[in-house]
Amino acid sequence: MQRGSVNKVIIVGHVGGDPEPRYTPSGTAVVNISVATNEVRRDSEGNELKSTEWHRVVLWSKQAEFVGNYVKKGQLVYVEGRLQTRTWEDRNKIERRTTEIVADNITLLGPSRSTDSPATDTPSISEEPPDDDDIPF
Repeated sequence: MQRGSVNKVIIVGHVGGDPEPRYTPSGTAVVNISVATNEVRRDSEGNELKSTEWHRVVLWSKQAEFVGNYVKKGQLVYVEGRLQTRTWEDRNKIERRTTEIVADNITLLGPSRSTDSPATDTPSISEEPPDDDDIPF
């Protein structure tokens, strides 16, 4: 990590669709999910204004497997990670760009919105902490 620099994101929101895990050619699990966060505020006349922000989240390895096994559409989740912007060229040779959250930790917080079943005791999962040799201080 560069001194004086922090790239940390924490969101709590609802998953927008059932996760679909995929695997890289080397066998590493990866899953992309969208997470909605909601904001309610009042305008100058006292009317409620509601807005939803959608966040793209990518999870790798153990997190991807965890999400594929336990997370469903509508589930309330806590996500920690970092922002990453990727650029690629689409089929029409147009350059595309997206910013996403690369998750280090995801925790289930409550029951799914799409079902009335109670929350299950599912664990959270996070990457292993770095070796002491990798810490820059």
